[in-house]
Amino acid sequence: MKISPPAEKITTSDKKLFELLSDLTNYINLFPKDKIDNWSASKESCTFKIKGLAEVGLKIVASTPNTIICIDSHGKTPFKFTLNFYLEKITDNETGVSYVFEANINPFMKMMAEKPLTQFFNEIIVNLKSKY
Repeated sequence: MKISPPAEKITTSDKKLFELLSDLTNYINLFPKDKIDNWSASKESCTFKIKGLAEVGLKIVASTPNTIICIDSHGKTPFKFTLNFYLEKITDNETGVSYVFEANINPFMKMMAEKPLTQFFNEIIVNLKSKY
C-alpha cells in the first residue's frame, strides 16, 4: 500500500519546517487530537494509539537537512511501514511539503486501513498549514 498525495504549500521556511518535523515531540500538535491516545515521545521516536485502529510507534531513521525526514515503524505495530516527508523550498517563507507512506500489508488489511490512514496523514498537512 502506498499513500502519496500531491505536495502542499506551507507558509514557513524550509529550515523551520524541517526542525519542526525532525522532532517527534512536535507531532502531538500535528496529529488529530480526537484520534490519539497514550501519547509518549522523545525527539527521535514516539508511540501512540490510533483510536479504533492500533498502537503505533515511529522512529526517525534518516534525514537530510531542509529536504527529507525518513521515519520507520517502531516497536509494536500491526505492520511495518515507512513515512517520508519531503520538503522543497519555494521562497524564503514558503515550502512545499509532501509525504509518502508505504506499507507491505495484505489486500484485506489494505481495504480496512487505507482510508483512515489517508485521512490521518492528510490531517497532519492540514494542521501544518493552519498552525505554522
